[in-house]
Amino acid sequence: MKNDKFYITTSIAYTNAPPHIGFALELIQADVLARYNRYQNNDVYFLTGTDEHGTKVEKAAKEAGLSPGKFVGQISSKFKELTKILNISNTDFIRTTDTKRHIPAVQKVWQTLRAKGDIYKKKYKGLYCSGCEAFLTKKDLVDGKCPHHKIKPQIVEEENYFFRLSKYQKQIKKIIKTDQIKIVPEERKNEILSFIEEGLEDISFSRSKEKLKWGIEVPDDSTQIIYVWCDALTNYISALGFAAISEKFKKFWPADIHLIGKDILRFHAVYWPAMLLSLNLPLPKTILVHGFITVEGQKMSKSLGNIVDPFKLVEKYGTDATRYFLLREIPTTKDGDFSYSKFEKRYSDDLARGLGNLVARAMGLKVKSQKSKVKTTTQNSKVNQIIKKIKEKYKGTIEGYKLNEALAVVWELISFCDKYIEEKRLWEETERKRKDIENILKTIQEIASLLKPFLPQTSEKILNQLKDQTKKEILFPKL
Repeated sequence: MKNDKFYITTSIAYTNAPPHIGFALELIQADVLARYNRYQNNDVYFLTGTDEHGTKVEKAAKEAGLSPGKFVGQISSKFKELTKILNISNTDFIRTTDTKRHIPAVQKVWQTLRAKGDIYKKKYKGLYCSGCEAFLTKKDLVDGKCPHHKIKPQIVEEENYFFRLSKYQKQIKKIIKTDQIKIVPEERKNEILSFIEEGLEDISFSRSKEKLKWGIEVPDDSTQIIYVWCDALTNYISALGFAAISEKFKKFWPADIHLIGKDILRFHAVYWPAMLLSLNLPLPKTILVHGFITVEGQKMSKSLGNIVDPFKLVEKYGTDATRYFLLREIPTTKDGDFSYSKFEKRYSDDLARGLGNLVARAMGLKVKSQKSKVKTTTQNSKVNQIIKKIKEKYKGTIEGYKLNEALAVVWELISFCDKYIEEKRLWEETERKRKDIENILKTIQEIASLLKPFLPQTSEKILNQLKDQTKKEILFPKL
C-alpha cells in the first residue's frame, strides 16, 4: 500500500556551462529525500532538468560557434549524464525547450495571467544584471554592483510586458509568515519577509526580440520573448502535464519540496507563489534552501580556475564516496567548503577505516563461526535499545532536513559496533561468542538499511555480503 504522494524538485540547471559541484550537491540532497520517502512507502515523483533559454545561453552558444539549440542539447545531455553517474533516482527530466510539455504549458500560463489582468505592457528603464538575467533595484546593489556577480548592472530601456507582483504583496507576506509555504532554514524565511516589507514592485516578464531571440515568443506578440521567470518556474508544473491538466498533474501537484540554492530564493518564494495565486493553483508546501560551496575558502569561479568537476570526483573516488563527502561535510542548509584534503580525510577516516573496516571485520567473524548458519537477529535488549534510539534520532534529523546530522547518527552506530567487537574480544573463541557475533551482524544490517538513501550502492553491497559470505568485497579501497 502506498501511503501518500511526495513530489520533490530541484531547481533546473542553467545551460550556459557544464555542471559543477554545487548542482551535484543539490541533486544528491534531493535524491536522499526522494529515496527516504520511497522507503516510507510514499508514491514519489522526483523532477530535475535544464533551463535552456536566455541571453547567457545565446552568448555562450555564439562563443562556442554553435546554434543555441545544438549548444543546449550538448549541455543538457551532460546534466542528464550527471544524474546517472551520481546514481540519482529522478523520475523525470524536464527541458525548457520541450515542445510537447513545456512550451505549451508556458503559453497557457501566460494566457491565463493575461486574461486575469495580471500581465500588462509598459515602457521601462531599469538596472539589468546579465549574470542574474534580472532587473535589480538600487537597494539590491552592494557598492553599486550585483551582490552575486560583482558586476555593475547595465541601464536598459525598452518596452516589455510586466507581471503585477505588487498586487500579491499582502497575500504572499501572510503565506510566508504563517508557514503556508514553509521556508527552511528560518533565516531564509526572515530574509524573504524583509524583502517583502521593503515593498514589491511589478516585474518584467518579457524582453524585446531585438535584445533576446532565443526563447518562447509571447502569444499574440511576436516582437517579444517570454522572460526567464515565467518560462523557467513553469517547469515544475509543465513536467506534470499542466498544459492538458493530466491525471499526473492532479495527483502530484503541489510540490512537497522545492529544493533550491539561496541565490534563487526570491524567485521561488515570491515570484512563483504570486504566479500560482494568479493561476488559482495550490502552493508548494516547503522551500528547502541549501547554501554555497566554496573551494578552500574561495568562491568558485572560472577566473580563479577552481571549479570542481563532479565527473572527475566520481572517476577518482567513486559515486558513493562523492555522495558521502557532499552530504556529510556540507551542512544541508548552510554554506560549506570543499578541498581535496578534506575529501580524502573523510574518505580514509569515515569510509575506508570506519564503515569499510567494520564490515570487513564482521564478515571475517561470520566466516569463522560458520559451522552452522549465523543469523542476523538479536535478542540482546541493550543492542536493540541502542538501535531503536539511533533510528529515532535518524528519522528526526532527516525529517528536519539535517542530512549531515543523519549521517553522523549512523556513524554513532558504526562506532558502537567497533567498541562492541573490542570489548567482547570477538576474534577469540569465535564459536562461544556466537550470540555476540549475531548482535554485530544484525546491527550492520541496520546500518546498511539506514544508509540506503545516502549510499545506495554501498548499502546493497553490505546487504549482499550479509546474505552470502562468498561476496566479500572491499567497500572503500585505500587511496
